[in-house]
Amino acid sequence: MGALPKQRISRAHQGNRRRHHFLVKPSLVECPYCHQMKRNHYVCAHCGMYRGRQVIEIEERRRAEA
Repeated sequence: MGALPKQRISRAHQGNRRRHHFLVKPSLVECPYCHQMKRNHYVCAHCGMYRGRQVIEIEERRRAEA
């Protein structure tokens, strides 16, 4: 014998359960170094800076220096 509901769940109750199932836009802030929009607390994908340090090397920057 499988687990079956004893009563039908109404649409309102089902909607109340699902009201938290929505997508949230990521919060964007301006990078203080290159002034591009980036996600808060993430490394900037455009310049590679995070909290005042160069964390990742960007390909375009390497080509420009060479």
